Amino acid sequence: MSEVVPSPSLDELASLTPFERRAFLFAHRMNYGRWKRVWTWVQRTVGARWIEVAGLRLLRVHGLEHVERTPSERPLLLVGNHRSFFDMYAVSSVIYRRAPRRRVGALYFPVRGRFFYQSPLGMLVNFLAGWWAMYPPFFRRGGTRDFDAYALRLLTALCRGAAGPGTIVGFHPEGTRNKGPDPYSFLPAQPGVGKLIKDAGPGLEVVPVFVAGLTNDLGGMVARNWRPDAERVRIRFGPSIDCSAFYEMPDRGSTYRALAELVMEKVKELGERDREEYGKS
Repeated sequence: MSEVVPSPSLDELASLTPFERRAFLFAHRMNYGRWKRVWTWVQRTVGARWIEVAGLRLLRVHGLEHVERTPSERPLLLVGNHRSFFDMYAVSSVIYRRAPRRRVGALYFPVRGRFFYQSPLGMLVNFLAGWWAMYPPFFRRGGTRDFDAYALRLLTALCRGAAGPGTIVGFHPEGTRNKGPDPYSFLPAQPGVGKLIKDAGPGLEVVPVFVAGLTNDLGGMVARNWRPDAERVRIRFGPSIDCSAFYEMPDRGSTYRALAELVMEKVKELGERDREEYGKS
């Protein structure tokens, strides 16, 4: 491994509630070593198959060759729009099952700690829906700044290869789910993705992805498979983003914002291609 997974300090953990602390430490254990290998196998053989079956007849995939062209020894950061809870799970299932030339190692989806790390039900959803891959959490409240700074260091280490070859991280530059009715509208990109990419360095592959047609109603998605007039689920990948110009720039907010905006522009370009093919004028 080219990077070591950082452990949280007692002070960083102290900013969490007792339940949040226990939930994080348990998920932390599940995301490395033998346990992570077990859950990766489950994701590949059970989770990915179930997600694809749920929308198999509706699914349309474009540009998967861009993912297959990325070197498997490098970590891959997928940056995409965010409209449903299942966006990155659908994306990962496609890579698992349809991109055999791209080795997939550990899989991580950073999330807001709210719900997933604050209740037994949230932990159950993380287990059943993500096999503990909803990790690391960011709590984003005043008292958790120390822990959130640690979570970003941890995520940066993963993007530098700390979890081994083939690591894939799914990240939403918008920072939260866009609940508007227009699938081609986007929230502003948050500078956090720019800082992550810059801190990770040139060894990280960054690939944009646009997803449309998914909803949060999994049962409804399965039922839609059998309706000939149902909206198609589209997943569209773009070429790797060239971030090299930013690595020599100063480490400051304006650099992070500019890099985040570049990433979001690439996602928007994929959205425009989708609008041309599937959207209504």
